[in-house]
Amino acid sequence: MKLSLKVVPGASRDCITGWLGESLKVCVKVAPEKGQANKAVEKLIAQALGISARHTKIVRGTTSAHKVIEITGLSESAVRERLGNTSENTRP
Repeated sequence: MKLSLKVVPGASRDCITGWLGESLKVCVKVAPEKGQANKAVEKLIAQALGISARHTKIVRGTTSAHKVIEITGLSESAVRERLGNTSENTRP
């Protein structure tokens, strides 16, 4: 499944702050240099879902704050349920 993200690099901590409409807001400490923030986002999403980072890959928006991540091995409902449970804010 593919999931839209709004990414804030250079944040004070790594966290998933919640849903902004259909996009998930994700903050990572790493600066957006040489793809390091993208790797941090993939790792953070994988940890939140309880899956290996190899099952997450940013497929669109590698140089933008608005990204699309592809998640394999889980259904859309499982992804939304798990992210809803780990987010600081709940989905509207």
